[in-house]
Amino acid sequence: MARPDPADQVDALSGRVDIWLWHARFFKTRALAAEMVSKKKIRLTHQGRQVRLDKPSRTVHVGDEVMFTLQGRITHVRVVQMGERRGPASEARGLYEDLSPPDQDLDPPIW
Repeated sequence: MARPDPADQVDALSGRVDIWLWHARFFKTRALAAEMVSKKKIRLTHQGRQVRLDKPSRTVHVGDEVMFTLQGRITHVRVVQMGERRGPASEARGLYEDLSPPDQDLDPPIW
């Protein structure tokens, strides 16, 4: 039985943030994910330290938290898996744990 290659384990535990956001289906294209990162609109919490990402090539690790706003809603997730491809939505939901605040009505109810 062959031993697992340590390099393969590192790849399974970390990767580029733009690719992860695309695999997790937060953005329709990888270019859109990269653009959001370049505009410093993505926050990453790694080992208790929060930073605004500035380059799409920045690394995200399993256990990190990612936060951004999308269409006026705060999205806050914890990375659970890196993912190997951009699969169906059901597969993409397995890549993260949702930590977003409970849904709040954007418009007040009309009484």
